[in-house]
Amino acid sequence: MARLRVGRRRYYDLFSHFYDGFIRFHARRDEDDTRQFLVDAAQLENKAAPSILDVCCGTGSVIVAFAERYPEALLVGYDFSHGMLRKAQEKNADTRAVFVEGDAAELPFSDNSFDVVSCSHALYELKGQAREKALWEMKRVIHRGGVVLLMEHEVPSHPFVKFLFNLRLMFMGSDDAREFVEGGLQRLRKIFSQVDLTHSRSGKSRLMVCQK
Repeated sequence: MARLRVGRRRYYDLFSHFYDGFIRFHARRDEDDTRQFLVDAAQLENKAAPSILDVCCGTGSVIVAFAERYPEALLVGYDFSHGMLRKAQEKNADTRAVFVEGDAAELPFSDNSFDVVSCSHALYELKGQAREKALWEMKRVIHRGGVVLLMEHEVPSHPFVKFLFNLRLMFMGSDDAREFVEGGLQRLRKIFSQVDLTHSRSGKSRLMVCQK
């Protein structure tokens, strides 16, 4: 693993101790609403035991939301951070979820393994080539007729919050992160047969529903 990647993993291992508190402070009352919006978009009501993969799962909050809606589902959380996965396992101790450590650009799952693959507020952090590989991998592992759900932040409208948002993008050092976050769908449409864009009820996140 490249030195930069190792450094980022150590950062997230440390950040895992504060991550949930940070998200609660940042999202406030919108946090649960946004997750339910993501789960609703999966439209799995007619599946008896759906298979769901959450890539870059962090501390497992999206898995919790899916488990509450679909307790018989096969739930897999996937992340490259030891610390995040430990927190996710603690949070999901009472669910059927399993957690796997690895690189989003190299998913260790067979073709056509999942009904839904989700990735929430994380894909923009990957560098361009790694992000593209991760997207192709997500497409590979969903069933025909399955969906990939990509949720990302909207660009904030409040001037100070927007300044902090742009500062974060600058420090990330990825030239195309801004393009991805600001809503360009062209690259996604080169990978997936159909990409539909919708927005969370709070207006703070956007969801791209991608079909194989």
